[in-house]
Amino acid sequence: MATNGPLGFDPEDLERALREAGIDVRDLLGKASDYLDRSSSNPLGALLGFLVPPPERAAPPKAEGPTTGESGDGVWAIYFVDENGGATVDQVFATELDALRAHRDNTDPKRKVRFLPYGVAVSVLDAT
Repeated sequence: MATNGPLGFDPEDLERALREAGIDVRDLLGKASDYLDRSSSNPLGALLGFLVPPPERAAPPKAEGPTTGESGDGVWAIYFVDENGGATVDQVFATELDALRAHRDNTDPKRKVRFLPYGVAVSVLDAT
């Protein structure tokens, strides 16, 4: 150990480690060059994109804005489906909580709760 210098390793060990690291870096750059777009205006960004995987992305934003259901423009309806499959609205509520409270003690499987956006016909609730 006394002959290995103050750090405790041989200079040949350091040289061997650097040589192997250089080979690994060359291999990595060779693989990355396959993915780089030569016409890209930012090759460094493309290289980093190859080395570091992109983070999980959220759903892309909608171009047209929120839907009627997302913006809350509608009513919560308690409805029932008759023998012919036609839906009839029984009660209408402004909030989901109010509709679920009114529907809480329901034992009839034909009676259901659903959000109806304004402008949608009740016939969408019909059984198919």
